[in-house]
Amino acid sequence: MKHFYLLFVVLVTAVACTNSNQSAVAPTNAPQTVSSEDAYTVEMNPEDFVATVDNPYFPRIPGTRYVYEGMTIDGLERVEIEILHETRTVMGIQATIMHDVVYLNGELIEETYDWFAQDKTGNVWYLGEAVDNYEDGVLTDHHGAWEAGVDGALPGIVMFANPANHVGETMRQEYYVGQAEDQADILSATEQITVPIGSFDNVVQTYDYTPLDPEAQEHKFYAAGIGEIRTVDLRTNEEFVLIEYTPAN
Repeated sequence: MKHFYLLFVVLVTAVACTNSNQSAVAPTNAPQTVSSEDAYTVEMNPEDFVATVDNPYFPRIPGTRYVYEGMTIDGLERVEIEILHETRTVMGIQATIMHDVVYLNGELIEETYDWFAQDKTGNVWYLGEAVDNYEDGVLTDHHGAWEAGVDGALPGIVMFANPANHVGETMRQEYYVGQAEDQADILSATEQITVPIGSFDNVVQTYDYTPLDPEAQEHKFYAAGIGEIRTVDLRTNEEFVLIEYTPAN
């Protein structure tokens, strides 16, 4: 995680799944549902990526801020996100950095730096994250950290260019065996959702899960022009909603 490798072309050879609704650009070989034991590979070429992550359903424009809140069994959880102006090179690709801080009852419990990049077709790729986990104000570990291209970890798609064309399909969002294996199914692109900052139509709904924890199952909702606006834990029914949104200047 702490070793940063600059790889201008990474090719991992095995089975890659393609979608008929995508163009032939290499990174648009969209991941499909696979278990931890199945082979997952993807070909990445830095020339196939653009500088700005402006996918309508997953924009990561520097200067944008998001605040989410939700009640959990342990109390009020608050998530503060800021898209930074700094970038990071992962697998030779210039990635946008998202700073994510989580508080429980006002106490810091997690801080992450996530790295995203968008290919020329418009798919948004997740390239890894640096993670600091805290307990009682003390740094405890970095569980969940990974970087694409390091120790066998591979990137995945967190949002298709046009999710409405992929209802019923799966996004392999990240792949670091035994550490980070999140996936999401596109369930709908026509939901109507109201959160504190407003009401939205044509919201994309996903079903998020991981083979590493069968109890970790969520529905997430994404509004065009903003991104994620609501998350529901399917086991506990805990709900997190976007309460503040500050667009980039």
